[in-house]
Formats: sequence, C-alpha cells, structure tokens
Amino acid sequence: MAGANGGIIGPCNAASCTPISARVSTFNSTGTLTAQATATVDYLVVGGGGGGGGLIGGGGVAGKPVVACTSYTMTVGGGGAKTTTANGPAATSGQASSAFTCTPIEIESAGGGGGGTFHNSGAGGAGVAGGSGGGGAGNDPGVPAKPGGAGNTPPVSPSQGSAGGAGTTGQDRGGGGGGANAAGTAAGPGSKLNGGAGKPNTISGSDVTYAGGGGGAATPSPVAGSGGSGGGGNGGFNSPSVTAATAGQANTGGGGGGGRDQHCGN
Repeated sequence: MAGANGGIIGPCNAASCTPISARVSTFNSTGTLTAQATATVDYLVVGGGGGGGGLIGGGGVAGKPVVACTSYTMTVGGGGAKTTTANGPAATSGQASSAFTCTPIEIESAGGGGGGTFHNSGAGGAGVAGGSGGGGAGNDPGVPAKPGGAGNTPPVSPSQGSAGGAGTTGQDRGGGGGGANAAGTAAGPGSKLNGGAGKPNTISGSDVTYAGGGGGAATPSPVAGSGGSGGGGNGGFNSPSVTAATAGQANTGGGGGGGRDQHCGN
C-alpha cells in the first residue's frame, strides 16, 4: 500500500495579545504550511503504518504528539507494502512523517515496522522494529517462532509506540502488530491475535484515535486478530473459509493485517 497512511494535524494558536481563533491544518499528503502569524503551534505527527506480514504477522504503526513554533515543509509517510510469498522478506515498514523539515525544530515520527513472514527460519520471519513493531511470524514444528519487532525505534521521549507480539512454533499463528498505546498480542493457545490499541487525540477538534496495530493471521478463524483501535487492519484466515487481511485505514497510521491464504499452510 503505497498511498499516504500517516498524517500531520494541528491547530495554530497565535502568540498575540489580540484574540485570534484557532486554526486547524490537516496534511494527508506532503505539502507546505505557510503561517498566517507569528504563533505557537501544537502538532500531531503520525508515521505510516507497517505492511501486514505476507503470510502471518500484523504491521506496526507509529504516532507522536509534538509542539513546535513555526512551519515549513510537512512530509507525510506512506504505508508499508505487504509481502506475498512464504520464506520471503518481512513486509515493508511504513515511511516516517515529519514536520518543519530542514529547520532546527524538525520533528519526525518513525513509520511502523512490517510484519514477519511465515515459513521463514531466517531474519525475515521476525517483526521489524519501528515506531511500533511488526508482529512476528508463526512457524512449522521444529522451526523456532519469531519475535515481534521492538517499538519506539529510534528511541525518543515520549514513546512513539509499542512492540509487536511474537508468533508461535507448530501453529499457523502470528503476533499482532504493536499500537501507539499498547503492544500487539503474542500468539499462544487460543489467544486472539489482536493488534495493539492506538492513542486518542483531540488536536483536530474531534476525539480521534490514531496508530492502531494490524491483527495477526491464523488458522482457524476464531483466533485471527482484529486491528487495534486507530485504523489497524484485520488479520486474515483460511479456515473454515478464506478471508483476506485488510489494509490499515488511510490517514490514521494504522498497520495492515497479516495475510493467510490457502497455499501457505503445512
């Protein structure tokens, strides 16, 4: 999913003795903000969500509230792409979003980590680290399960997000992707592989939740994961019927759900 998935939203409150109404500027694609006054500006910068694991892991997401005092280029990161082959590389991570590019007060939120890939005994089976981490892949018996990716990578304060959940060995179950507010669910007997919850924010004037983790995929369907609140996509399953994973919601930073089709079983 190469389209813009993150975003930058914020009201502009003028630093003046004369009252002025708050203005809200929303960027769902890269652009330039021209300030109408010398002002102190609050910002929410959301990185693009990670792609769902090509046959199991859920994508991670990222989001970080920041404060800045002027404006220039606003860059909105795209969501990561899923991967579609077993034994292949992990899904791609989301792109970073940034505000005030090329100034001393540049702010950046990392993109979410991509989910790991089923049947991969190498590095591609692990969730990728990012603003929030991608979920790790499940594997066949005898092949070690893979961990979820770390969140808040690179490390900043306040934290950008949470870790992805680990997959399992001997079960077709991958962990959920991490969300801005909670880690993804680790795979286990009977556990529902949900993506981590995102964070609510009222900066736009409405109460909106951003940066939910993608759900992990599984067989059978009762344990396939739901996306975390804040735009996370649902994980797929192939029993009793085939249901495709869903992408993260546009302009929320939500991670994609992990995929599971008829040809990636034992």
